[in-house]
Amino acid sequence: MASVKPVVVYPPATDGGRRVRVDDQFLGIAYGLLDVAEFLRRAGIEDADEAYVAASGLIEWRGGGPGTWGTGLG
Repeated sequence: MASVKPVVVYPPATDGGRRVRVDDQFLGIAYGLLDVAEFLRRAGIEDADEAYVAASGLIEWRGGGPGTWGTGLG
C-alpha cells in the first residue's frame, strides 16, 4: 500500500543514515533533521527547518520518529 504522506523517511541503515523520498523521488540519505530539511527545501518547501521537519504531518517516519538516528533502535 502506498503512503498517503508525500514524504517518507525510512528506518536508519547500519551507518545511521535514513533514506528520504518525496512522492516517487529519492532525495538522498539524511543523517539528521537538518539534512531532511535541506532535502525538503530543494523539493520546494522553502520554510523547512529542523522544527518544521520534527513537527510536520506531511512526513511518514518509518522505523522511529524524528529523534531516531544512528544505529541504536532499541
